[in-house]
Amino acid sequence: MNIQLDLSTDQYVVEFDFHPVLAREIKAVEGAKYIPSLKVWNVPRKSLPGLHHFAECAKQYCDVDWQKRAIESEMPDLLIPHQLKLEPRNYQGKGIARGLVLKRFINADEPGLGKTLQSIATVNIARSFPCLVICPSSLKINWEREWSKFTDKKAMVLTDDTRDNWPYYANNGLYQVFIVNYESLKKYFVLHEKKSERFSLKDVTFKENIDLFNSVIIDEIHRCKSATTQQSNYCKGIAQGKEYVIGLTGTPIVNKPKDLVPQLSIINRLEDFGGSINFGKQFCAGPTEASNLKVLSAMLYEKCMFRREKKTVLKELPDKVRQLITIDISNRQEYQLAENNLKEYLKKYKESTDKNIKNAMRSAAMVKLTLLRQITAKGKVKEAIDYICDFQQSGKKIIVFCSLHIVVDQLKHAFPTSVSVTGRENQEQKQRAVDSFQRNDKTNIIICSIKAAGVGLTLTASSDVLFIEFPWTDADCCQCEDRAHRLGQKDSVTGRYLSGKNTIDEKVYQIIQTKKGIASAIMGDSEAIPESTIDLIANMFD
Repeated sequence: MNIQLDLSTDQYVVEFDFHPVLAREIKAVEGAKYIPSLKVWNVPRKSLPGLHHFAECAKQYCDVDWQKRAIESEMPDLLIPHQLKLEPRNYQGKGIARGLVLKRFINADEPGLGKTLQSIATVNIARSFPCLVICPSSLKINWEREWSKFTDKKAMVLTDDTRDNWPYYANNGLYQVFIVNYESLKKYFVLHEKKSERFSLKDVTFKENIDLFNSVIIDEIHRCKSATTQQSNYCKGIAQGKEYVIGLTGTPIVNKPKDLVPQLSIINRLEDFGGSINFGKQFCAGPTEASNLKVLSAMLYEKCMFRREKKTVLKELPDKVRQLITIDISNRQEYQLAENNLKEYLKKYKESTDKNIKNAMRSAAMVKLTLLRQITAKGKVKEAIDYICDFQQSGKKIIVFCSLHIVVDQLKHAFPTSVSVTGRENQEQKQRAVDSFQRNDKTNIIICSIKAAGVGLTLTASSDVLFIEFPWTDADCCQCEDRAHRLGQKDSVTGRYLSGKNTIDEKVYQIIQTKKGIASAIMGDSEAIPESTIDLIANMFD
């Protein structure tokens, strides 16, 4: 039996070999009509629950194949102005349009396809403000900057300084978007909660300020895969009654279909599946706790979800994409002391008129600059680990570039199954690491030194490259990215650069982007660094 949605007639087409029981059962589905010339049955879309029941009965007599491809392609074009500062790609426009229709949904596009842009545009077109963005800690600043990059709306990251007065900014329209990480939901929005053996929403009393929001975007919503966790219940309570509730995740199902239950509950779509009990009976049965998966897929695409993969939109993607992700560093005080020291030294350097003295000072300035970058790198490790943990949920492999041994060691401690290619491994060990990453499905992280792994290696098992520390030049960036972007790579490669907020990273990235001709050099021989580089840094600090 084949069941497929005909977009031209807005009806399901059901085709099966005649059987008296099946003929009797499908007649019981509301609106079902037999088309003799085609030998198929048409069923209105509104009768999907009845069709679902019929399909379950039919399994006793034949295999049932829900053709989800037609439903996946049901993505309307965006026919109204997108209201963004830049032009979205065609598939992104379709995602925006579909979101405006669904309102409460999960965008499950593969990482790198622009879920953030699509959700921002959906809320912006709908004028559903104030909007609350709930996201991992490592992405708060990035969300703030993305709102500014794509729209004219002002976004505020909630902090202890704004803990009591942020509602004033919302009520008076001074800010339209407020951003908070999962771990801080209780601090900002929960009045009190009861202790309970099985924690649930009824144990939580929320502050009245949650009523200020008209829309909620929940990034990495797969974190809410258990109905008994605090963050799942906080998200559900905050999202209740909101017109727009958008979940973003590249991996809505981490382990089993039951992972979807709290996510569907948060976006208020669980009743579309008959509630949690019926969902469990239909889709979580059997020894694997997974059943009727084609039916589940069809219903998800029909009701509340869409997903595109890189390979399906590859023609719209450039060969390589770069993304700057701004994060907080954990050692701000240490960093500030070192930066002040460098700035004072650069001031003296600029004031010097003696060529020989200036040459000597340039070398010393480079030492101080390198130290500042090392301090920045160490301050990013905690957020980097958090980011990689979230990325791992996608089931995809990732290539991580850095330089400092202390950073490598902390990453390897956090991810024991990772492999590494650095200056400390011999050639045989490096090759084993590369082979494991390329061939072993369980090896999903390779930690690479910018110098030791920036050339010569093929790492096409991944199309995602993460920089915790930056090379000095665009050429070095390309060399590292090209470990994935080479013959054998089938996907567009995404290079993500973790940049410390208000640190030297921002200045170095600016140089990378605007001064692509600067010669390669960073750590080691300061004589290899062009004279203009220190001057550039000195002027940037001004």
